Amino acid sequence: MPHRYDPRQAEERWTRWWEENRVFHARVDSDKPRFSMVIPPPNVTGVLHVGHALDQTLQDIFARWHRMQGKETLWLPGTDHAGIATQVRVEEELAKEGLSRHDLGREAFVERVWQWKHHYGGRILEQLKGLGASCDWERERFTMDEGCSRAVRHVFVHLYRKGLIYQGDYIVHWCPRCQTTLSDIEVEHEEEEGRLWTLRYPAAEGEGEIRVATTRPETMLGDTAVAVHPEDERYRAWIGRRVRLPLMDREIPVVADEAVDPAFGTGAVKVTPAHDPTDFEIGQRHNLPQIQVIGQDARMTAEAGRFQGLTREEARQAVLEALRAGGFLVGEEPLRHAPGRCYRCGTVVEPLVSRQWFVRMKPLAEPAIRAVEEGRVRFVPEHFTRMYLHWMRNVRDWCISRQLWWGHRIPVWTCQACGTQSASEEDLVRCPECGSERLEQDPDVLDTWFSSALWPFATLGWPDDTPDLRRFYPTDLLVTGYEIIFFWVARMIMMGIEFMGEPPFPTVLIHGIVRDSLGRKMSKSLGNGVDPMEVIAEYGADALRFSLVQGVGPGNDLRFRTDRVESARNFANKVWNASRFAILNLADADRAALEALAGSPDGLQAWKEREALTLADRWILSRYQWAASEVHRLLERFDPGEAAQVLYEFIWSDLCDAYIELVKPRLYQGGDDPESEAARQRRAAQATLFAVLDGSLRLLHPFMPYLTEEIWQRLPVHGPTLARAAWPRPQGLEDPEAEKQVGRVLEVIRAIRNLRAERGVEPSRRVTAVLRAEPALLEALQAMEREIRALARLERLELVAPGGAVPEREAAVTAVAGGVEIYLPLAGLVDLEKERARLEKELAAAREEAARARALLERPGFKEKAPAHVVQQQEARLAEAEAKEAKLLDQLAALERAGAGGNGAHGA
Repeated sequence: MPHRYDPRQAEERWTRWWEENRVFHARVDSDKPRFSMVIPPPNVTGVLHVGHALDQTLQDIFARWHRMQGKETLWLPGTDHAGIATQVRVEEELAKEGLSRHDLGREAFVERVWQWKHHYGGRILEQLKGLGASCDWERERFTMDEGCSRAVRHVFVHLYRKGLIYQGDYIVHWCPRCQTTLSDIEVEHEEEEGRLWTLRYPAAEGEGEIRVATTRPETMLGDTAVAVHPEDERYRAWIGRRVRLPLMDREIPVVADEAVDPAFGTGAVKVTPAHDPTDFEIGQRHNLPQIQVIGQDARMTAEAGRFQGLTREEARQAVLEALRAGGFLVGEEPLRHAPGRCYRCGTVVEPLVSRQWFVRMKPLAEPAIRAVEEGRVRFVPEHFTRMYLHWMRNVRDWCISRQLWWGHRIPVWTCQACGTQSASEEDLVRCPECGSERLEQDPDVLDTWFSSALWPFATLGWPDDTPDLRRFYPTDLLVTGYEIIFFWVARMIMMGIEFMGEPPFPTVLIHGIVRDSLGRKMSKSLGNGVDPMEVIAEYGADALRFSLVQGVGPGNDLRFRTDRVESARNFANKVWNASRFAILNLADADRAALEALAGSPDGLQAWKEREALTLADRWILSRYQWAASEVHRLLERFDPGEAAQVLYEFIWSDLCDAYIELVKPRLYQGGDDPESEAARQRRAAQATLFAVLDGSLRLLHPFMPYLTEEIWQRLPVHGPTLARAAWPRPQGLEDPEAEKQVGRVLEVIRAIRNLRAERGVEPSRRVTAVLRAEPALLEALQAMEREIRALARLERLELVAPGGAVPEREAAVTAVAGGVEIYLPLAGLVDLEKERARLEKELAAAREEAARARALLERPGFKEKAPAHVVQQQEARLAEAEAKEAKLLDQLAALERAGAGGNGAHGA
């Protein structure tokens, strides 16, 4: 076994071996209990980022854990076609060739995207394999493969015919960069510095004016009203009057509407129904016209008059200058606001009125709300339930059409002869109403999230009644981040209930996001992102995985720090080195005995009852029992972060730092007689060490799969792969008395080591220790005398009963630990001559200090003339010097007695 663990070599070999040997393939004809999950499909355009690494590590922990429990485990992988992101990526490639998608035409452009997908689309899945993801790679799916595409059409047509999909003219979020609509939850809002301008709108008749505040003065060109709150006394007399719109010479009414916030700005707001969602609704209620002054290209339209052709930004400055020149701009102040930006490209979105396809959400949301309220779907942590229910109870209709060419084209055809609109799962060639072949398919595609909402059942073969669907739906667990509860989780629950009759999963485990070391969200603009592949190259996949989960509670955000990864790598090296020591000392162990112990609770129990194990053996088995039970309990509670922490502490402290050190003296003994007591004790030590190491590797495997597989395959007894070895669930190994007694012994050893360190005793020097304790403790100390002497580096150990003689305190350094009095005679700790010289030097300095203070205090007139605080200072200095002198004299006297050889201890 090499001296050092090489993550790269192990990861490459085991990734290939697991896949080639179909270790993660789930059999549909198995009679085992099953466990299934679907991967949140990463974008086909994507590369692995640290958020993926966290998400996939958590899923992999649960997949491996259930697989080791003997369940037929399906973790289904795949990718999302990512309509906007993929189209943007391919259009960027075309631009380098001087082409646009319109130059190619729709059919050729889509073919070009498929070519891109086949060339680059599998990159992120290969990276997931390198992270150790134990997916069933034979079942990889893609949201636009033939089966998923058929499912999408089936769902669309079903909802269309049920009246839940409709077409309407509504205000939508439009991305000028991506040239498509976005749903509400595809628009991100982050606070930034802006400005609030106050404009005056003069009365159309008579005197007076209304002042309005706006963050978007360029949209005032499309105003069709001013709105005030109906109960705002300041403007009650204005309701029903008209004002003149500056720059456009147009009269517009003043309307009363409860949507107005009287506390914002002046309490009066401009209403631009074609460019603001709230204004659109006000306009609907008051039958206001919609004037679109900004086009889909984010430039001003002909309706903007003299500002036509300017970009939004240019128009803002030009409008402000014109308002200022006309005396209509009366105020300006800074304001923090959160404009909507496209979640893909970051462009500020433009609210525009457009004819789009929508899904009526309330009828679908109601059963999905009940499923959570009744506990058929639960969120972990539970507080995310409130977030889900709040959104679902206030859900808006979902805009599902996108002005793209890449994606699932909307399966609706309009007859150019009779105007009939028809939805069909199969491509239509004739109008079902009049028989005409003059049909045009809707040019838009469906929102990417529409197809991913069907992921838990479409990937299993639905709408066909497949064996996979019957075996693995509903899935058992969904692991995802809180950022896509509404994008994805809620929609999957709705679609699962609508089309499968039951939710797609009973439990949703929500994790936080990975932030940078300062707690900031990672972003391209900040340049604070972390490339997990670079981290893996430097530290190994196991180190990255462990650092992302250790100690992190469900739902909590994580700050990524390199020192966490280094700590995890150090832990991996600790496990490797300890295992290497154990394997070297198991070379001559009884294989039959080890085979009976490997992963077998019954074997462990029988062996423990048969063998006369030492106190240390009983202790580590009990600690192992606790760790195994605790890790299992925490995973059942969906808390892998705390489970990882338990494993870290048990393996590092109990197994490596304590038991392996305690057992070394027995492993190094033996002799030629296999029937001797020494040989029997050595065999017991080997068997205990093997059983606990084997079990620890099994417990650690879901968290650090490569390291554990690499070590486990080198054990004297092992199976084909640790990935399918039995999960440890030992019973009957608890031993509270052994834990109590060995715990105290370890405290004593640590205390002796600390005393040595405080006195600067070199590690190679062996000293004498005297321990005094109650009879029950003395028994444990006697049972482990050999181990105490070895670990504390003792030449001699004397055990004394209560009342027995011990060294005088002045002649020894002392401590109390675990209820045991500890004495280390000075004569064995220090060089007496050097210590005497040091103490005499300090004594001379103390006497000199005392003499100076005494002489000053005894000077005639000092106490009468000096300030009181100066006199007090010198008196304190004298008292301190005299006390130090007395203490040093006592220490010198103790040193003399130590040198005379009288330590006062007589043994026990």
